[in-house]
Amino acid sequence: MQQQTSNTPNTSDRAGFVIFTVIAGVVAAAAAFGSESLSLEPWAMFVGWVAWFTRPQSAVQGLHAMVSLWLGFCLAIVGHFIVQALSPALGHGALPLAVFCLAIVAVGLRKAPVVNNMLAWFLGLIAFFAAGPEDVVTGLLSLVAASAIGAVAGYVCQRLQRRFTTAAAH
Repeated sequence: MQQQTSNTPNTSDRAGFVIFTVIAGVVAAAAAFGSESLSLEPWAMFVGWVAWFTRPQSAVQGLHAMVSLWLGFCLAIVGHFIVQALSPALGHGALPLAVFCLAIVAVGLRKAPVVNNMLAWFLGLIAFFAAGPEDVVTGLLSLVAASAIGAVAGYVCQRLQRRFTTAAAH
């Protein structure tokens, strides 16, 4: 006799899935509203959200992800200045050299405690270069503020979802 299984979740599983999803949507919408209200870029807030969820096991791991993200922003600033300094002599060769140096740092720290989140490092690099701020300090502060909103939203979402799943299990 063969046992048949169904891939269709039962009603309580579906309801839980919907509630879990709605929690994420509400928290993300609130974070986007907060970012926009503070004249910060919502996409930069979502960089913080994504970085937070690269290590969703605990709040400490989430904070470690944010440290790596913010250090990625700072590393991008170093890369920005490397390109500026070397462009007159190397032309288009300055960017690949800078990227090589930045990648060596980000990948080289993959085993270091606290700052071992390569994905968050590269998110920081990408976000800073994508933002292309004219003023490096203002750009950095804006990215840190927006991504901090995303991290707080990630934490709140994680806590609410955990509370929901704990309550549903009892």
